[in-house]
Amino acid sequence: MEVAVLNKAGQETGRKIVLDDSIFGIEPSDHSIYLDVKQYLANKRQGTHKSKERWEVAYSTRKIKKQKGTGGARAGSIKSPVFVGGGRVFGPQPRDYSFKLNKKVKQLARLSALAYKVQQNNFLVLEDFSMESPKTKEFVQIDKNLKINDKKSLYILSEQNKSIYLSSRNLEGKKVVTISDLNTYDIVNAAVLVFMESSINALQKND
Repeated sequence: MEVAVLNKAGQETGRKIVLDDSIFGIEPSDHSIYLDVKQYLANKRQGTHKSKERWEVAYSTRKIKKQKGTGGARAGSIKSPVFVGGGRVFGPQPRDYSFKLNKKVKQLARLSALAYKVQQNNFLVLEDFSMESPKTKEFVQIDKNLKINDKKSLYILSEQNKSIYLSSRNLEGKKVVTISDLNTYDIVNAAVLVFMESSINALQKND
């Protein structure tokens, strides 16, 4: 499959890049995408939630009323979960939500997400450009030229470029990552992928 390479003005350069079918043309696996996104979100959870159980509540342990003769149920401690302010039954405790996922499953998930973007025509290839200094206004103009300024977009670079990253950092719905940091969640979360020409070559070379 061939995709036209665009310049910063949003115009075709006349060059085309061939997408490897073993990467961008595979049959997507929805379950792999689900597992990888689930792991990504689980790994971001702090897991520091905590509520006090009955043994942790700071109240007196005296018996609050006599055992018999009140006409009501027996009651021992005010710490009981049936009373307001008492301890909570089976409340949340600090825990680690992360879990292991095989490398091949993660790789399949990433390729599946890329294949979906290509199938849905939410995939652009932009010729490499550089910025001498961070300029958000220039980045916004490039976004408008590509006609994706109103869409959540992910720019994929072959290597780190501090000026491009800083230019996009304050823009809502815009994210810049390197090809080595590309993950399934970011691909799925973006409406449009914008690959730099060199990042396509790097991806197809590594995979």
